[in-house]
Amino acid sequence: MSEVDPEHLEAARVLFARQATFMLGCAKIEQLPEPDLPEIAFAGRSNVGKSSLINALVGMKGLARASNEPGRTREVNFFDLDGKLRLVDLPGYGWAKASKGEVKRFQNLGRDYLRGRVTLKRVYLLIDARHGLKAVDTEALDALDLAAVSYQIVLTKADKLKKGEGERMREATLKAVSKRPAAFPEVALTSSEDGDGIPELRAAIMTATGVEP
Repeated sequence: MSEVDPEHLEAARVLFARQATFMLGCAKIEQLPEPDLPEIAFAGRSNVGKSSLINALVGMKGLARASNEPGRTREVNFFDLDGKLRLVDLPGYGWAKASKGEVKRFQNLGRDYLRGRVTLKRVYLLIDARHGLKAVDTEALDALDLAAVSYQIVLTKADKLKKGEGERMREATLKAVSKRPAAFPEVALTSSEDGDGIPELRAAIMTATGVEP
């Protein structure tokens, strides 16, 4: 990602240091809360580290539950950041243990959210930095382009890579999505484990939403 001004990084740190709470999990589109706050959403395969990234952004280990509790993977989960911003965890895809009908149901729920949410400012599509974009991710990219929702690729688990591999993967990923109409022209490289890239991602989210600390 491009260089971020230190003052902007600090403002983003202050914003994400605010009280974060789990609001609700929605199994049906009718259960979504009123669209009265800016929202950002996180999408990705069920084992890509969405919960870990959300927890790292807000500095809380237990806010979002990890993927070994798959019940909540099937809902659209809303987290409130002190009445300023909502973080939305979309149902994971590629979850092999669910039935085909169940998978379709909760993936359709995610698509319905994307299509009709007027307060959605950006989607962050998480990709495991060790593997890059896979065929299973193409459907998600297509759905985001179809919904005309601005999205940014976030590479996760960068701490698992050897030196230099992260930058190569970031460049390759950016090239792969460069012609997609709704893709934001930067790729974030992050590690929830050691915190690399998290301050910059906070700053990017603050800019995308226009929310002040």
